[in-house]
Amino acid sequence: MEQPNFEHSDLPEAPDVPHVESASADNPTGTPMERFFYHQRRALEETAKALESLLPPGFKEHATEASREFSKGFRILVDATIDELKKVSEKEEEVEAKVEAAEATVEAAVEEVIEEEEQMRKPSTGKTKVKVKVE
Repeated sequence: MEQPNFEHSDLPEAPDVPHVESASADNPTGTPMERFFYHQRRALEETAKALESLLPPGFKEHATEASREFSKGFRILVDATIDELKKVSEKEEEVEAKVEAAEATVEAAVEEVIEEEEQMRKPSTGKTKVKVKVE
């Protein structure tokens, strides 16, 4: 029977668990916590080996490929969402620019009306104007 490969070089080490080379069953040096972590890490390694030995030979290959495909699918979904959000953002910017232009036009029209009203309120008499008396 072919021995399975138990190297987990693609798996990151747990950052909270110190890597202790000096502690072992034969060499109980180090603090009690270091020895505890050593035995816990060894227990996890042996558990992984036990579970892996129960699986058919091609399982790991197919599981790895399935994981890659799953990630690729989500990457496509996230990229499409980002593109759609960019489009919405660009449309909002266009609408904001149109609103600002319309506001400027309205402000100019209001100022023009105000000026016309002020001109109409000025007295109609002056050096060049004639006063007409109506009976």
